[in-house]
Amino acid sequence: MNLDNEAEELASTLGADKQEVKRDLENLVSYSVPLEEAKQSLRRKYGDGSDSGGPEPESKDLVDVTTDDSNVTVTGRILTVGKRSIRYQGADHTIFEGEIADATGKLSYTAWEDFGLEAGDAIRAGNAGVREWEGNAELNLGESTSVETLEETLEVPYEVGGDTDLIDIEPGDRGLDVEVSVVESEQKVIDGRDGETTILSGVLGDETARLPFTDWDPHPAIEAGASVRIENTYVREFRGSPSINVSEFSTVRALDHDVEIAENAPRLSIREALDSGGMFDVELLGNVIAVRDGSGLIERCPECGRIVQNDQCRTHGQVEAVEDLRTKAILDDGTGTVTVILDDELTERVYGGDVDDAREHARDAMDKEVVADAIREDLVGREFRVRGTLSIDDYGANLNAEEFGEVDDDPADRAAALLAEVDA
Repeated sequence: MNLDNEAEELASTLGADKQEVKRDLENLVSYSVPLEEAKQSLRRKYGDGSDSGGPEPESKDLVDVTTDDSNVTVTGRILTVGKRSIRYQGADHTIFEGEIADATGKLSYTAWEDFGLEAGDAIRAGNAGVREWEGNAELNLGESTSVETLEETLEVPYEVGGDTDLIDIEPGDRGLDVEVSVVESEQKVIDGRDGETTILSGVLGDETARLPFTDWDPHPAIEAGASVRIENTYVREFRGSPSINVSEFSTVRALDHDVEIAENAPRLSIREALDSGGMFDVELLGNVIAVRDGSGLIERCPECGRIVQNDQCRTHGQVEAVEDLRTKAILDDGTGTVTVILDDELTERVYGGDVDDAREHARDAMDKEVVADAIREDLVGREFRVRGTLSIDDYGANLNAEEFGEVDDDPADRAAALLAEVDA
């Protein structure tokens, strides 16, 4: 995309200053407004209110729509419709978003106008913009898009509606409906875009999985122990795993039955877990092959909790450090490795003592490393079952453990059970 050429051509057509047009065009595109939609907006701004944006865009099957397209005409069936508010160019805008499908595939869409879309509608969208969103093509329906609701039913190989199990949720999903039990719910005050804002955060669960959530407009029905149906949610990525977001446009109602919560986390091989890109609740089995530096008796900043060196915090400078216990163990199951992080409580169980015991141990030996060495001696070479949250970033894969225990079942019995599953 050459914005300089686009701006020059547009400025020439409109009789406007090229640099001013280019600045406005770059600003719109930086907010992910599709190029054709941005150009149409500038035509209106600079006095050309006609809708003549060039020839009628090509009609395409959804499977053929790519990020190389600037605008297209498509026919499809609306699978989901979500509604939320975003801040764009300093003002709040309500957008509608979800997925649309035809017989060849499906795409996500964002509608910048209220076209009255409902799940199940068959529509023809003319002059729909196309942008790249999370590496994929996404349809943008704006002021220059014509949306026609069709009378005939369009059969598609996808389920219509937003009802979803937690195990199937992925970052980027919009317009989802879930029936869940509220495992944890906590009210917090944060610095929001309009100052201090009260939110709810916690954990939701169903029979398939558990996921974190944030309610940006606290709904009274979302309280610990309640079973609720939440409609019109969207999903973001939080520490490498999906996180459900509830907004002022979401509806929440209490259910007349209890939603069962999965007692066990999905058990995966380390490779399967790594391939997932991150999971909020997962169980791994493997052997501890090493305990990394930074384990044992450590020092943290009393303000932010970060590790400090020589009483120096990267954020708060010179501080009076607080001693703590932590373990960073490398777990290997033959398919891959992951760093398992044990907090102070789990480390106390492994070490067999608390911070005071560790401090005395280090003082007697005149070396803090003896605490980490004791942990290494107890863990390395043994097989453990770990349950927790897996996050993956540029620095590697970390599993923050909630449960950590040595595997006590017979590997031969486990292998036999696995073979029986395969043969069944």
